[in-house]
Amino acid sequence: MEDSRWIWQQPDWPHFCWQAERLAPLLRDCAQAQGRLLGMAGAVGGEFSVQSELDALLQNIVTSSAIEGEQLNVGSVRSSLARRLGLETDGDSRVSARSEGLAELMLDATRHFQQPLTLDRLRHWHRLLFPEQDRDLLPRNIRVGALRGDEPMQVVSGRLDRPTVHFEAPPRDGLEQQLAAFLDWFEASRSDAGLDPLLRAGIVHFWFVTLHPFDDGNGRLTRAITDLALAQAERQALRFYAMSASILDDRQGYYRILEASQKATLEITSWLEWFLQTLLCSLQQALARIDRVLAKSRFWQQHRQLALSAEQIKVLNRLLDGGERGFVDGISAAQYQAVAKVSKATATRHLGDLLDKGCLVRLPGGGRSTRYQINWPTPGLANTTL
Repeated sequence: MEDSRWIWQQPDWPHFCWQAERLAPLLRDCAQAQGRLLGMAGAVGGEFSVQSELDALLQNIVTSSAIEGEQLNVGSVRSSLARRLGLETDGDSRVSARSEGLAELMLDATRHFQQPLTLDRLRHWHRLLFPEQDRDLLPRNIRVGALRGDEPMQVVSGRLDRPTVHFEAPPRDGLEQQLAAFLDWFEASRSDAGLDPLLRAGIVHFWFVTLHPFDDGNGRLTRAITDLALAQAERQALRFYAMSASILDDRQGYYRILEASQKATLEITSWLEWFLQTLLCSLQQALARIDRVLAKSRFWQQHRQLALSAEQIKVLNRLLDGGERGFVDGISAAQYQAVAKVSKATATRHLGDLLDKGCLVRLPGGGRSTRYQINWPTPGLANTTL
């Protein structure tokens, strides 16, 4: 072990502290974004809510595994989730034991947020991470559904003869007691009126990942427990944002702040600050997605009486949906021709008709570089990108 003192060696471990005044602005921003998101999600209706939940859960599962360097079969995970959510599935997408286990774990963590988190539940989640059909592919030292063995649990990099130890977990001796203390606090802190529930989620994340109680899968279990804590904070099962996606976007920052905090004192303000900033980013991204859905609904409500061709509707929906396929810089006549599969003359005529009807606006420029964009019913949404 290095000379530096690990946080779990501090005399008062695990009694964390933080600078409340430094975190207060971020907590306010997160709470406001959380409230807006729940309100907007309620406004768009049931079908969108279920589909949005599917997208958020799928993104959470796929990106949580990607943080650990594992690439999942997205179609398989989507089918496993869709079946459990009562949505139609693509008949060509086969589910696997892996996708079934991950879907069950995520939905148990978010939909059953009222149920206590116990050691048996954690062990069950661990078995779902490593389904029996895949266990022949695992290293022999991974104990599935059981706490880790006696050998030191370290995160290292560099040469074998001169490794850099980024983290070392508490020793195996006494791990049951440490985990029991965590689980007792997790349950008791739900009713602690003096602890902000979003701060609680950040503490939960840091504490569990520091304990590192299993041979493998600790990061994915940590993020599932964080989703459980966030569902408890919101007091609802529906998920509209994927925090793991924002963690993946700053994966290096995630590991950097964890390492720094695990080698420091019990004052974890910097970790909680990073956690809340990442949560806020997740909420803002979800708000932007729902904002676009609402804007799309307003657009079609405004233009519901127009006589439009199937090709025009197809291109308008592509522009309205945005994203990577949404022509964020506007669409040209040549691109319209390619998307709608019409002739050059028809593309020019369709675009002119959409201009006259107020569906599109012409962007600055002229000639062959002329581009068109949605004439949004609400100002400020024309440049929204996701």
